[in-house]
Amino acid sequence: MADVRIRPVNELDIEAICRIDERITGTYRPDMWEDRVVYFIRRDPDSSQVAEVDGKVVGFMLGEVRGGEFGMEEPTGWLEFFGVDPSARERGIGRGLTDALLAGFKRRGAHVARTMVRTQDADIARFVAAMGFTPAPVSALEKRLG
Repeated sequence: MADVRIRPVNELDIEAICRIDERITGTYRPDMWEDRVVYFIRRDPDSSQVAEVDGKVVGFMLGEVRGGEFGMEEPTGWLEFFGVDPSARERGIGRGLTDALLAGFKRRGAHVARTMVRTQDADIARFVAAMGFTPAPVSALEKRLG
């Protein structure tokens, strides 16, 4: 991995996370990211991580440990959101963030980590598969409400 520092996310990272998301999606969404980052910091302050290169945040991974969902009582680490600045990819940053997040989940008592990927996001599906995630024994279901 390149000269990368992985550390827990804090509220001062919100702007950098917004900019990374903007570079990936083309949309600047500060309110959405403030809500999400603050939520994860309050719920599970040690799990979510950022990656820095030369003191600049170039990647993030947000998640938490929770249990009792979907009839599964065991504590489960949930990988919810992540992004790596396109200019910083192919340097092991996503793997470093994943390793730090999963180690945090394990310290908090989780023996399994889960995430979900939209079926049309093939690049993301390949990334999470490369990180060791396999199909889970649950099915995602939905119902349109409008």
